[in-house]
Amino acid sequence: MRYYPEPRAQRSRAILGDVVVVALLVLFAWLGITVNDTFNDLASLGQGVEEAGTSVQTGFEDAGGLVADVPVVGGSLEDAFSEVGAQTGGNTTALGEAGKSAVEDTARLLGWVTFALPALVVLLWAVPRRVVRMRRLRAAGRALDDAPSAERRRLLARRAAYGLPYETLLPYTRDPIGALAAGDYQPLLSALYEDAGLRPPPPPTS
Repeated sequence: MRYYPEPRAQRSRAILGDVVVVALLVLFAWLGITVNDTFNDLASLGQGVEEAGTSVQTGFEDAGGLVADVPVVGGSLEDAFSEVGAQTGGNTTALGEAGKSAVEDTARLLGWVTFALPALVVLLWAVPRRVVRMRRLRAAGRALDDAPSAERRRLLARRAAYGLPYETLLPYTRDPIGALAAGDYQPLLSALYEDAGLRPPPPPTS
């Protein structure tokens, strides 16, 4: 199973592309964590409200405890202070808890959205192309021999001369058809194999 092309330049470009994709995913993960942490800092406001409500409720309860021993009305006063503390400080505590929970949920959602949306776009762009390249590389590896026979070299050279675009052939030979007619197959084979992502076969030994 070939994951990367064999020619050095193509392999370097493919590896660099994979590294860029991984780096982008790491970047998006870092941004998601940063957004989550930044918005989580706002939860301190809700926590402050919660602590203030708890302090108020505790204060009223302590005050009720101080007057509990007052003859006749002590029990009533204690109940009254406790009820006032629950209605003021207790409600404030509940409000602080709800605000803190809402901020944490929002921070978590924003963090995931910050990571997931761009990561999904990158993966939808990169993965299908990577899979297609791997399939083409695997198919080419099955179809092309590492050391083709003389007859196969001639047929593959014809395949290159007649099938590849001229801009692909010209870096290897200035006259593709002339090279084919002259039996100079090596430049044509190099163009064919490297276009498929494979290492060209060695020239035949005399």
